[in-house]
Amino acid sequence: MEIDLVEQIIIPVIKVLFIAHLLVIGVMAMIWSERRVSGWMQDRLGPNRVGPQGLLQPIADGIKFLFKEDLIPNHVDKPLYVLAPAMLLVPAMITIAVVPFGDSIAIAGIDIPLQIADLNIGILYILAITSLGVYGVVIGAWASNNKYSLLGGLRSSAQMISYELTLGLAIIGILMLSSSLSLRTIAIEQGSYPWKWNFLIHFPAFLAFTTAMFAETNRLPFDLAEAEQELVAGYHTEYSSMKFAIFFMAEYMNMIVGSAVVVTLFLGGWHFFGLESIGGPFWSGIISFAIFFIKTGVFLFIFIWVRWTLPRFRYDQLMNFGWKFLLPVTLTSIVVTGTLYVTTNGNLIWIGIGNVISAFIVVAIVAGMLAMDNNSKSAVQSAPTAAPLRGLDAVE
Repeated sequence: MEIDLVEQIIIPVIKVLFIAHLLVIGVMAMIWSERRVSGWMQDRLGPNRVGPQGLLQPIADGIKFLFKEDLIPNHVDKPLYVLAPAMLLVPAMITIAVVPFGDSIAIAGIDIPLQIADLNIGILYILAITSLGVYGVVIGAWASNNKYSLLGGLRSSAQMISYELTLGLAIIGILMLSSSLSLRTIAIEQGSYPWKWNFLIHFPAFLAFTTAMFAETNRLPFDLAEAEQELVAGYHTEYSSMKFAIFFMAEYMNMIVGSAVVVTLFLGGWHFFGLESIGGPFWSGIISFAIFFIKTGVFLFIFIWVRWTLPRFRYDQLMNFGWKFLLPVTLTSIVVTGTLYVTTNGNLIWIGIGNVISAFIVVAIVAGMLAMDNNSKSAVQSAPTAAPLRGLDAVE
């Protein structure tokens, strides 16, 4: 009876509290990293006054937001205005529930999986919950009763339509090979060695999924919902104090969860050359968690790196890129993976080569068609116009 109480109630509660606190600490670490890493990339100092190397800067920022006056403009729809930040933060926090952050750890004879809930439909859960986050953006924009905010919300909704299909279709090939929707099973199927991980077997789908994940988290070069040069601040223009801070907490949480999902689906999860299985049942769990933590941290660094490397896409460029390039590549990947899996008896090398070659062909065809279309349009625009008719000629 006591063992059932520990396994069914106490341990799950401890895991939930641990992951929730880890997410909050991760947000603080990302605030610091965003500013320090960007300073390093731009050859400037960044925050370096509050604490050693500016490590206490996130705490100072949090105190600043807590003591700022919480203004609610008179022209907003107050209930929805107050609700919108929570509608963005809650999906960001609960998505992590099905992501395995390690193998398992044995304590006092109890084997504890390093995962809050191993759902057999984990992928569907992630796609469903992450797509709810856009409601927080759209409702916050609409409730603000501000034209710039509304434009940001509309951009976010149209942007979601462009990348959400890619986000779902990019993982179909992985589900076909692993025959499971459970993230733990997908991570285990990849094994310990990088040449068996899904980012090599489904490389075009990996690039497409990563690109869609950048759009999902509203990060550069896809932060069109909050483009400050065009929309003042976008959907959160009318927000201040902690409500404003919650929007950015949700963005950083989405980055952390998105990176963890990419690591699980494409980068082998907690596996790395067999290191995750050394040291006995206790230390192997600690090592597997450390491996997963480091992989996620590297991917978060890529989020920051891309922000300070690529310029923001134009709105029409994002729509064209999503519909005309990412979608055909992911659809082709599904067909090629299924065909080669049947014809080659599941040979992963041929599947990986076929996916890369087919992606090159699709991109070349689409780019060629777009170039021909642009050339025809420019030829029509540059064609000499006939002289206007005058006098009797005009009447005729």
